[in-house]
Amino acid sequence: MAQWLQTPAGRYLLDWERAQLDAQVADLFGFHALQLGLPELPALASNRMPQRWLAMDNLGAPVQGACISLYCEFDELPFATASLDLIVLPHALELARDPHRTLREVERVLRPEGRLIVVGLNPASLWGLRQNLGRLTSVSRKRRLFLPRAGDFIGYWRLRDWLRLLGLEVDAARFGCYAPPLRTEKWIHRWRWIEAIGSRWWPVLGAVYFISAVKRVHGMRLVGLAKSRKTKARAAPAVAVNSHHKK
Repeated sequence: MAQWLQTPAGRYLLDWERAQLDAQVADLFGFHALQLGLPELPALASNRMPQRWLAMDNLGAPVQGACISLYCEFDELPFATASLDLIVLPHALELARDPHRTLREVERVLRPEGRLIVVGLNPASLWGLRQNLGRLTSVSRKRRLFLPRAGDFIGYWRLRDWLRLLGLEVDAARFGCYAPPLRTEKWIHRWRWIEAIGSRWWPVLGAVYFISAVKRVHGMRLVGLAKSRKTKARAAPAVAVNSHHKK
């Protein structure tokens, strides 16, 4: 994946994803944020939470920036339950050994009303179609795949169902990168005009999708507020004190 992101198509994808993430996370407040994988995309660069981690599942080069790097399995995160305010998964699910288990682990460490952001490649796009056709013919014709061979693309609606079952409510979603699966920067640039048309006329067919979801916990109540009201109700009544003393 890291090598493919250095290609013209990979840079085109990263540019779109970086713009979406910067706009989304800049005004999200809290204390603890986590990015799972893909250090080539600094998803938390514009976020201002005091504690930001970048988790990777294999040893690689040190990552520069404000994030603290740690190495762990994505389906066994070293964080307490309900301890993180923001988690970003840039292509982490499609590259995970067990995406269901990874998503359940993410839900575990995300606090109530915390936010999850998922970025993934869309199989229902020209890029996804090109990749599937390439896999069918690459063995017999030695055809080179357009996208990285590793990974299993997860459909947009399929992922929404997974999130809903875990109590994660989608509050924003968008698609991007409508240019055909081209390999040269020259031709990708010539197809930039299609972005506005694609987002208007066939929005769910972009090569990549961006999903933002909030962890909802039904039946919650504000304990602090309830306690303060209860204390106020039990306050002792005022007592009049006679200022005249008997001599």
